[in-house]
Amino acid sequence: MTDNQLCSHCVIDSTVPGASFDGNGVCNYCAIHDALEKEWPQGAEGQGRLDLMIRDIKEQGKNKPFDCVAGVSGGTDSTYMLYFARLHGLRPLVVHCDNGWDSEIAVHNIQKALSALNFELQTYVIDWEEFKDICISFLKASLPWADAPSDLAINSTLYRVAAREGLKYILNGSSFRTEGKMPSEWTYVDGRMVKHIQKRFGKLPLKSFPNLTMLDFINYSVVRRIRILRPLNFVDYHKDKAREILQKELGWQYYGGHHYESIYTRFVYSYLLPVKFKIDKRKITHSALVRSGEMSREEALQSLREPPYAEGKVRDDVEYVRKKLGMSEADFKSIMDLPPKSIRDYPSYYPIFEKYTPLMRLAFKIALPWTPPVFKELEARRGKSQKNQERG
Repeated sequence: MTDNQLCSHCVIDSTVPGASFDGNGVCNYCAIHDALEKEWPQGAEGQGRLDLMIRDIKEQGKNKPFDCVAGVSGGTDSTYMLYFARLHGLRPLVVHCDNGWDSEIAVHNIQKALSALNFELQTYVIDWEEFKDICISFLKASLPWADAPSDLAINSTLYRVAAREGLKYILNGSSFRTEGKMPSEWTYVDGRMVKHIQKRFGKLPLKSFPNLTMLDFINYSVVRRIRILRPLNFVDYHKDKAREILQKELGWQYYGGHHYESIYTRFVYSYLLPVKFKIDKRKITHSALVRSGEMSREEALQSLREPPYAEGKVRDDVEYVRKKLGMSEADFKSIMDLPPKSIRDYPSYYPIFEKYTPLMRLAFKIALPWTPPVFKELEARRGKSQKNQERG
């Protein structure tokens, strides 16, 4: 085995947390993908399950102004999810969480989609001074996924709106066939972590930020039984084709990269992660596209040899982010020079998930028709560890 082994099927290598390889050199992320293919089938079986899902959404939404909630960022997946909802006669209340980092293209795409599809939009605006302070806190915490508070705020906002409107379903436009499964070390966040990091590094209290604690999550998902649904897992969804449809039907515009509709996300993806943490998330997304046949392995490898974003644009983003956060060049450099930290360096609910994964998975399986991704990842790693012990 080399110091940096590369999967013989996709482009996952041994620098990806939790990666392991079988005797044929195929990584465990490919095995997770194969398991998800069985859990979320396409073809006739997938269509049948999708039909039941849509029927249930409509039934639960009878005599209400909306039958579900759908978030929108202006990106490919969320916008196509709205288009998909219209095609299938669904009536989502569209929600956007404004954290102050929307690009002009994102705003344009949201406006175009809502106008063409005739959906109602509700926007939740996080106080900018507060969110700016949270962004700086996470940069000082030196965790890879500095944009984690945005992810949590979006999910919390969707749950809150669904609960307020008495709706049972939240539509999510992601698909494992195009997104892959990010390792928790690169993306994990929860309400306890945000609360601790902001208290330790921040200057402002959490007021307008829609945090999501464990009790909140249990209330929304188990007590209120609000479910996050991913319909695109059941269909033959391809991002390139989706973009063509959105451009033609909605006047939508592409923004040049994976989740680059947000300026801050683009900064984290294309600069902070690769420069400070030596992390290239394209290894995950490209691998998903290779497994799904949207990209050849050779194309993926060639893409990874190139920077994630044009050098000049990266420099512009760095300056824009630094100035918008009110940081001097010296302050920004000191943050970049901080030693990288792990999600285990801060209090969170993650140790609970690790310790009680089987029990919690069973609880959620009874309560919900889906299992939180972190449980699937932890079970996969537990299975790998057991196999290694058996071999030993």
